[in-house]
Amino acid sequence: MYALSKKKVHGLLHPEIVGDKHWDKIINIFIITLIILNVLAVMLETVTRLHQEYYWFFHYFDMVSVIIFTIEYILRVWSCNHEEKYRHSIWGRLRYMVSPAALIDLVAILPFYLSRILTLDLRILRMLRLLRIIRLFRLTAYMQSAQMIVNVFKKRFNELLLSFVLVIFLIVFASCAIYFAEHLDPKNRAYFTSIPATMWWSVVTLTTTGYGDMYPVTYVGKAMAMVIMLSGVAFFALPAGIISAGFLEEFRLHRVKKTHRCPNCGEHIELDDHGNGNHAH
Repeated sequence: MYALSKKKVHGLLHPEIVGDKHWDKIINIFIITLIILNVLAVMLETVTRLHQEYYWFFHYFDMVSVIIFTIEYILRVWSCNHEEKYRHSIWGRLRYMVSPAALIDLVAILPFYLSRILTLDLRILRMLRLLRIIRLFRLTAYMQSAQMIVNVFKKRFNELLLSFVLVIFLIVFASCAIYFAEHLDPKNRAYFTSIPATMWWSVVTLTTTGYGDMYPVTYVGKAMAMVIMLSGVAFFALPAGIISAGFLEEFRLHRVKKTHRCPNCGEHIELDDHGNGNHAH
């Protein structure tokens, strides 16, 4: 009975596990709605008039939400060793508690308790209260679309890391080039006072934002700036292309998983990341 209850709770709290689909849907919709309402409450609390007029509403809404999230967190920790990798009753739960998903859950409720246990400066207290916005990240555990985004970034991590390194290299190179180009003329040193200060111009220029607060005035600097601008368009399009390709692959796998069935028994075939089927009869 104990093991069955744990399995049931674990299934209800993890949408990716097949369980009671009716209750799964109800719990998921409730938690998603509560998370979104909490994020809206955090934003509306920054409006002074609303905060003053509806202070007690915000206070009790936050308190009820934290109680619900705390119960959910405790149930997640209690039922986690239903999974093989968290099998040990003590070390398995501790391992789960330091996992990224569990840490997000903990950080989402921790500010409420810290603000009541510790005597903190008002500014620090406000910062802790704003940490409740992290509850938004908990949607990844309940929304399939959000989980798809996580999968794309996990699978394309190496390619994205390479593009990030290339972008950093371009920013450093552009900053150094413009700095030394502008310092060829001793009179034109008003904006590009140092290479770290020039990095602001590089980021603004390469992302095609163009605030106009810093700009080259020498002919050499302007010529380099044109090359840097054109290079920025290509380099910053690279991560977008990688992410787009990742989404297309994820959509394809998701569609294949929904449509592929075993020809012998008619059950769904579990596919790996490359689309290969694994099914045991």
